[in-house]
Amino acid sequence: MDDLPELGFYGLAGHSGTPRDLIAEVAEGERLGLGSVFLSERFTTKEAGVLSGAAAAAGERIGIATAATNHNTRHPLLTATLATTMHRLSGGRFALGLGRGFDMLFDVMGLPRVTSAQMEDAIGILRRLWRGEAVAGHDGPAGNYPYLSQDPSFDEDIPVILTAMGERTLEFAGRVADGVVLHTFFTDETLARSVETIRRGAEAAGRDPASVRVWSVLATVGDHLDEELRLRKLVGRLATYLQGYGDLLVRVNGWDPAVLERFRADGLVSGYPGAFDVIGTAADLRHVAGLIPDEWLAASATGSPDACAARVLDQFAAGADGVILHGATPAELAPVLDAYRRVRPAGAETWPRNPGRAR
Repeated sequence: MDDLPELGFYGLAGHSGTPRDLIAEVAEGERLGLGSVFLSERFTTKEAGVLSGAAAAAGERIGIATAATNHNTRHPLLTATLATTMHRLSGGRFALGLGRGFDMLFDVMGLPRVTSAQMEDAIGILRRLWRGEAVAGHDGPAGNYPYLSQDPSFDEDIPVILTAMGERTLEFAGRVADGVVLHTFFTDETLARSVETIRRGAEAAGRDPASVRVWSVLATVGDHLDEELRLRKLVGRLATYLQGYGDLLVRVNGWDPAVLERFRADGLVSGYPGAFDVIGTAADLRHVAGLIPDEWLAASATGSPDACAARVLDQFAAGADGVILHGATPAELAPVLDAYRRVRPAGAETWPRNPGRAR
């Protein structure tokens, strides 16, 4: 079966108490031809380094990216070591994906809130270490480090991916990153504007705008799945995002903030004890579906496998280089992949396996 390096999936999408499932997911994803697996990090049973190593062992061809971990939750020497270990373990299939994270979480963890200056400084430190340089007497936004060194013989070319949503972060990512992962439930118009912003940031920094590989993230919930599963993966997932950082998602999409306020004020939502995509019952999810406009839910791929495949093409038309089919396991994506192969754009097979590398 031919590989599809322009398509990826999230391993252990959402919450998972059984991280061993990733091994079977990666093996099945590679068998089906999916090009990359993206790994989010949660401070429960989803530690990025462990999952990345498992993914490298479970597949021989598939690309691997953290999307994302945070630069401030590990010492930079540990992060550099994670990346160099994964780079060599995977035979060059790994990209280190970083993100801003959540201010409120870092506040309660006792960690500094992440700024662009910190991220740029941290990326600079990592790249110097990967080139075999020693970092001596460093005092910058990312921290004060008297002496950092890995191995002077190193000359590792490890791509850095950033996850981004807001305009300033998108432009920043275009300036400093090798790849960018966007967010689920972006409208086509928001996707096109985001790609343009990333390219503008790269060009302003004197870089080739095409050198930054941009991944859209498309919730893919076909009607071949049962109704309750569809509700959880679509309505439950969007409702969970609206619970956590709805203001930002509504703002970037140009949606009506009054709708978000009504959603939050709803009696079920306001006192809900957890994430809808984890603990929501079928009745809860049906209730929440009535609070979310169809227009918001339409920023996804739904319906028949052919309809889902057509929505993937829409992402390319809006400027994305790759599409992460989000919220579904590889096995659940199989009918969509069959449909996609029938309409696959010419030349898509030329993308590198590493998700952080451009053509």
